[in-house]
Amino acid sequence: MITRILKQTILQDLSLNKAIIILGPRQVGKTTLLNNLLAEEKNLLVLNGDEPDIRELLSNVTSTQLQSLFGNAKTIVIDEAQLIPNIGISLKLITDYIKDIKLFVTGSSSIDLANKINEPLTGRKLEYSIFPISFKEMVNHHGLIKEKRFLPIRLIYGYYPEIVTSPGNETILLKNLAGSYLYKDILSFGEIKKPMVLDKLLKALALQIGSEVSYNELSNLVGADKETIERYIDLLEKAFIVFRLNGLNRNVRNEIKKGKKIFFYDNGIRNALIGNYQPFELRTDKGALWENFIISERIKLLSYTGFYGHYYFWRTKQQQEIDFIEEQDGKFSAFEFKINPKKQAHFSKTFTNAYNIDVMKTISPANIEDFLL
Repeated sequence: MITRILKQTILQDLSLNKAIIILGPRQVGKTTLLNNLLAEEKNLLVLNGDEPDIRELLSNVTSTQLQSLFGNAKTIVIDEAQLIPNIGISLKLITDYIKDIKLFVTGSSSIDLANKINEPLTGRKLEYSIFPISFKEMVNHHGLIKEKRFLPIRLIYGYYPEIVTSPGNETILLKNLAGSYLYKDILSFGEIKKPMVLDKLLKALALQIGSEVSYNELSNLVGADKETIERYIDLLEKAFIVFRLNGLNRNVRNEIKKGKKIFFYDNGIRNALIGNYQPFELRTDKGALWENFIISERIKLLSYTGFYGHYYFWRTKQQQEIDFIEEQDGKFSAFEFKINPKKQAHFSKTFTNAYNIDVMKTISPANIEDFLL
């Protein structure tokens, strides 16, 4: 069992007597985490929103009906809650009228779950995001030396639990994961009118990691209008497939004003989309793979450790650039990523003169632990 960082966080927060909401993509380990958390629970009831009869039971229901449904159960798990109509009202009834119940809710997409639960559960919930297994979790599991040896494999196949625990079967499992599960919640939400456009868009984004993206260029490339591109990217973010990194622009006249990069939460999904599983040493996209990996791993770590600041990349019209910047309490930390440990970044004086810099560091596989532990 690979222990997830969120386990201890949630255990510490249980005393606050709030509904526990866990969001994350399918197959990322939400159910396994809850099984691990609740292994000692005696009066446990698990309700899965994937099942039609459960969706019907939990839609348009009264508090009396809920009490009857729960019986003597003291701990309730509602899995894949985003599929249940009016789930926000049902959860509010549980938290308001059924006392001494520990309530856990999972969702594999925040596409509309957030809209359904935010207002009804204001002040009644604690929300957590869980991602594919992280570098830090694997280091905790079997040590830093072993995990650093696995880096060439992680850069190609990623960190989904099924991939990590099934060495030798990564390619076939990733194909299934990227095909069967990737689009399920997006398509079921009904916002995607052209699945082929979504497929083309994902492949285009996969080929552009590490580069600034233009919605106009993507529109021409995949054959859809700019508004559709923006809407689909927003849905992909809410389904935990990609995330945006915006350009920092505040103090320098020639900073790129509306720059954005789009990264994947998992390298394996990215490589599955373009059908390229070549070993890392043979790749022509080593730099892009390293940048996607290191930034996505840092985002996981920041999420799990309660980071409350902002993160960006930085670029000027003269092509001065910094890969990753964190801002917290008015101070900035700047990081450059190099796959070759012998290369050291030269940080732009334009940037260092304009911002209150706390940390400047080059991150390579040789010192990855400085950034991800």
